[in-house]
Amino acid sequence: MDYQDEKKARTQHVNAVIRDYMPTDAEFQKTLLEAMRYSIDAGGKRLRPIMLECTCQMYHGTGTIAGPFMAAIEMIHTSSLIHDDLPALDNDAMRRGRKTTHKVYGEAMAILAGDALMNYAYETACKAFSMAKPDQAASVAEALRVLSTKSGIYGMLGGQSCDVECEGRGLTEGQVEFINRYKTSALIEASLMIGGILAGAPEEDIRMLEEVGNKTGLAFQIMDDILDVTGSEAVLGKPVGSDVRNRKTTFVSLFGVSAAKARVELLSAQAMETFDHLSAKHDFLRCMLEELARRNR
Repeated sequence: MDYQDEKKARTQHVNAVIRDYMPTDAEFQKTLLEAMRYSIDAGGKRLRPIMLECTCQMYHGTGTIAGPFMAAIEMIHTSSLIHDDLPALDNDAMRRGRKTTHKVYGEAMAILAGDALMNYAYETACKAFSMAKPDQAASVAEALRVLSTKSGIYGMLGGQSCDVECEGRGLTEGQVEFINRYKTSALIEASLMIGGILAGAPEEDIRMLEEVGNKTGLAFQIMDDILDVTGSEAVLGKPVGSDVRNRKTTFVSLFGVSAAKARVELLSAQAMETFDHLSAKHDFLRCMLEELARRNR
């Protein structure tokens, strides 16, 4: 199987895992569940759950115990996208080629759907405890700790808060990197780390996986900012030019597209160098992480 075929197969597998863990029973909260499913079913690259499963496999872990965390991390990511698109934040009308959640269900229900996905993510991750063998319980607890930290005020939400507070202000390179590191890198770090933790990877490898996720996430966000300037709405599935419209300082606005592309290449190379020092190998995961620096959407 070549890389593109494997990526398609892994994406389909992740979609099936996520569907299995999404809530189905509802009474008067039916609209809330519909809004949650609408946002999840919009698709996307499913990068984070694929990374998590690949890393778990790389250290010979079982996919079963990784399943709840794969679904959970995509729920958290989707929650952040719902809230990012709200009028109070980026005020975007399109996401992944379709109307954003607040445009379909209204602002109040979109806020609740984002909240519900974040909360249900932790309910879902906790299901791994019932699947764990006695000697795996500590690993599940550690994975849950990483998921909570990397998505909270010292992770994704902390980065988002800084992004919102600093909108319209001139920022330094260090401030932009702080936002990118917490808002984007944190969940990628979590994906790689959790996969390794569940499979019992050495502590030194967990540390290196965090570094790989950090560099990969920074490169991913800078490429996202480049595409916001150079990409097309038809390819991206969302409006372009939102950074300029919202007066956001990015690496692109500070240094230009050429310098931003050079930084993406440097960060990607650094991530791959660290990846190659891991005690285990996974060819597909390596190709996937490297591809993120060359993407056009």
